[in-house]
Amino acid sequence: MSRELFVGLMSGTSFDGVDAALVDFGGRAPALLAHAQHPFPAQLRAELLALNSAGPDELGRAAACSNDLARRYAAAVGDALARAAVAPRDVRAIGCHGQTVRHRPDAGYTLQLGNAALLAELAGVRVVADFRSRDIAAGGQGAPLAPAFHAAMFGGGGENRAVLNLGGIANLTWLPASGAITGFDSGPGNCLMDLWAQSHLGAPFDADGAWAAGAKHDDALLVRLLAEPYFALPPPKSTGRDLFNEQWLRSRLAGGDDARRVQATLLELTARSVAEALRGRCPGVQRLIACGGGVRNRRLMGRLGELVAPLAVETSERYGIAPSLVEAVAFAWLARRTLQELPGNLPSVTGARGARVLGAVYPP
Repeated sequence: MSRELFVGLMSGTSFDGVDAALVDFGGRAPALLAHAQHPFPAQLRAELLALNSAGPDELGRAAACSNDLARRYAAAVGDALARAAVAPRDVRAIGCHGQTVRHRPDAGYTLQLGNAALLAELAGVRVVADFRSRDIAAGGQGAPLAPAFHAAMFGGGGENRAVLNLGGIANLTWLPASGAITGFDSGPGNCLMDLWAQSHLGAPFDADGAWAAGAKHDDALLVRLLAEPYFALPPPKSTGRDLFNEQWLRSRLAGGDDARRVQATLLELTARSVAEALRGRCPGVQRLIACGGGVRNRRLMGRLGELVAPLAVETSERYGIAPSLVEAVAFAWLARRTLQELPGNLPSVTGARGARVLGAVYPP
């Protein structure tokens, strides 16, 4: 059986780094051959976060970041190929999501940084990028795009399943035993917790949720946070740091708040908003499959398990994909769909007028 090799690249709203996954689609099921994870340096993380808001010389700074990202993406691709002893000429394409710095489907645009032309030049491999824009052009949210892949990988079994991705933003995919697949961003995943940990611990995240676990959440603050109108909106819907950012959080603090209790409340916000979205939008769910960097937060996963009990929470590891690599593999899969001239979006998820072939192709 001949190999059909693609690389997927993902750097999400947590700004922690880039994941590269080398995937072989030549068999009955996708096979992960190798992967590489390259963390972002603190200076790049800070600049990407700053570019989520208006500032001086945005265009020049964004272009410089796009070039920096392309070089880091190329290095991650090179590492993944080297680990599998695969030559660039044997890879059909790289699926590059890019780094989201603005997501405004309500205004008709989304912006992901990452110079795809430079990446193709450096990697010597065809690149498929800018996946979200075509869906938005067709009236959709442009996100989430992983649900089609979730259906292919995790659907079936004659049961109602949900897939939870805990990235910077949390999103749910509903895979009912019968009926339309749906999916949406439920709200913040790690982004607010990471922001608060950076401010008060000087660390990019609260490892295992240990800091949050040492305090009780603030009920009054939680009520103010959950009053955000986004949570009550029906799907299709998507969000990002354009909404859930430091300004959003600080506008809801009372002043003089205990920092550790705020962290515990932000963890409770993520767990509670996911559980309520699951309860309201995924009726009769029988299995919850979790993936994304938030799976490593033991306190968050424990609290989520308490809120959705007796529903069992398992991870994508059971299905052969490490939780941290699901989205990278998904964009390898989406790049393959693009080259096959097959749709990559699900209108039932994004609200687009119809199925669309996604992405722009940059030859090597």
